Amino acid sequence: MIWRKSSHSTTSNDCVEVTAPLPGLIRIRDSKRSSDPGPVVTTNPAPWTAFLTALRSGALY
Repeated sequence: MIWRKSSHSTTSNDCVEVTAPLPGLIRIRDSKRSSDPGPVVTTNPAPWTAFLTALRSGALY
């Protein structure tokens, strides 16, 4: 599984990593734990897209 990290976290590990191992499945984890994966949140694209949209619009600040 290939985990992707935000380009905004190039100087820090304070971010999340995301993977889409299967169509319709999104997995999210804390990037600080990449060597020790720990908990993984699993969702589908609709709530993930809604979360990203709210985050980008500033609604979650």
